[in-house]
Order: sequence, then C-alpha cells, then structure tokens
Amino acid sequence: MEDFYISHYNEFISSGITLVVVFILKFLTNKMIKKVGSISDLNVARTRLVSKYFSFGFTALTIVAFTLIWGVNVKELGLILSSVFAVIGVALFAQWSILSNVTAGIILFFSFPFKIGDRIKIMDKEIESSGTYIIEDIRAYHIHLRRENGELLTYPNNLMLQKAVCVIADEGFENEGSDAV
Repeated sequence: MEDFYISHYNEFISSGITLVVVFILKFLTNKMIKKVGSISDLNVARTRLVSKYFSFGFTALTIVAFTLIWGVNVKELGLILSSVFAVIGVALFAQWSILSNVTAGIILFFSFPFKIGDRIKIMDKEIESSGTYIIEDIRAYHIHLRRENGELLTYPNNLMLQKAVCVIADEGFENEGSDAV
C-alpha cells in the first residue's frame, strides 16, 4: 500500500492543488454572485440558482482535471468525450428551448434589466400587448408575470431577451433631466 502512495506522489500533489484552486475559485465566484445579487437587489433564490449553475460547472471541470491528472490515455479520453458530446448534442438539440431558457436566466441575472416587483409591458403579438404585468418571480426557465386583473402569465426567459420589454415607471415619476418651462 505504501508503494502505491510513493509511486503516485505527483498525482496526489496535483490533485490536492487542483482541489485548493477549485475551492478558492468557487468561493470567489459565489462571493461575486452574492455581491452582484445584493447590489442589484435581486431575489435570494435567483442568486442561489446562479451559484448552483457555477458550482456544477466547477464540479465538471474538476472531474476533467482529475481524469487528466490520474493518467487516462488521451486517445481513449478523446473517444469517450466524442461519444459523450454526440449524445449531449442530440439531447440538447432536442431540448434547445430548455438550454436557451437557462442561459437567458443567467444573462438576466447579470444584466438585471428589470427585477421582481417591476411593472412591465411586453411588445409581443402573441399576448395582449395592451396590458401591463408585474414581475412576481424570475426562475431558471421562466418568469411569472401577474396581470392587474390577477391572471398569472408564465413567460419564457429567452423571450424576455428576444422581445421588447418596457419597464413602466411608478406613478408620479417626473423626468428630472428635462428643463420644461
């Protein structure tokens, strides 16, 4: 057993360094995401969701790093990865809508064009464009919009990036930059 530790000393050191680097990056990323969430006054659930996405990405990168550190043959790894990517490609092509909604949810988190509680109007021919909506919740795949009459509309995140959305100012808002006489 001792020979195993001695013969794989470099792999253990590299694995330890990889773990330390990943934990530091994960800590810094989570701290940055929380700071962006608090500065832009975003919902805590949205902040946690984006943190989970990045955590999953770091976990995947760590698995790839360990695979390379512990000496998997590159030719075999190439065959495995091409097979995995072929399956994932087919699955993502079949589910492109889900992937685009999750990606749009992440973009909406960092760009924060609107937040929960804002009153908006969506310029979409397929829904009634005369009504205004209040953003009730922003989730991974969709946004909950409440109409003034109480109806709840579930609207995909990717359409929030594709369609024109007007944020309606509160009552009594005056344009401070204009010099009207």
